[in-house]
Amino acid sequence: MLIAARTHDYGKQPIDRLAGLLKGEGIDAAQLVLPKGFTEISSYDDVTPEIIERIRSDFEREGIKIHILGCYMDLGNPDDDVRKNAVDTFKKCLAFNKMLGASIVGSETAYPHLTDEEKKIWHPYMMDSIARLVEEAERLEVDMAVEPVYWHPLKDLETTAKVFDKMNSSRLRMIFDPANVLEHPEIDQDAYWDEWLSELGDKIEAVHMKDFVLVENGEYIPVCLGEGVIRYERIIRWLKKNKPDIVIVREELQMETAQQDLKYMRELWENTVM
Repeated sequence: MLIAARTHDYGKQPIDRLAGLLKGEGIDAAQLVLPKGFTEISSYDDVTPEIIERIRSDFEREGIKIHILGCYMDLGNPDDDVRKNAVDTFKKCLAFNKMLGASIVGSETAYPHLTDEEKKIWHPYMMDSIARLVEEAERLEVDMAVEPVYWHPLKDLETTAKVFDKMNSSRLRMIFDPANVLEHPEIDQDAYWDEWLSELGDKIEAVHMKDFVLVENGEYIPVCLGEGVIRYERIIRWLKKNKPDIVIVREELQMETAQQDLKYMRELWENTVM
């Protein structure tokens, strides 16, 4: 296992400082979102080959693996202009990915929380966007990943499995965020995780790790790892057996509790028996 951070949880940093900061925190790998991660970049239009090379060389020098180039775009939006911008931006990031030597470019499939009816409406637009991006990923010989979220058009295991069947591409991978597919925390989580891992475990390129509680009105409240509703042991056991080199990204990291969470991740991995 490699422990990774979503780098903008540390705030925007200068290019020549970020990798060293992560190394000092004991982090092995990174999920980068370029406009959110660096003070020199305010939008994707600011990204040049020279900037990409500065980032690549700095992370290489510090020994930090750039695993995910995050490009979170509204891929299923029915608005043609919004969707075109999303696809075009993601294609730019696929090219950046090749220059950076990152493992994958990853995205969810929407921005807003959608109703069930809206998910149905957005679904074909999502499929079209993913198809276009898979075609570009194959052309560039780089990998991309989609992230299921229960309030997005890529909403559940059945939908996600159908996407992989339809696209039929080794260039399409999955970012697995248990919190984003756990709509009902009271279910038998072990059985639920077994379903996901049995069906799509071979597609997982990275895991997002966070925890939460739900208060009386159903509001989502982030908490430190191990203090919320998610039961990660079954997932970790499967990963240790089947993907021992997996990158696990701590999301929603808070500076004041970062080391507590990173310690929890290491101990959970070490203490989980296969």
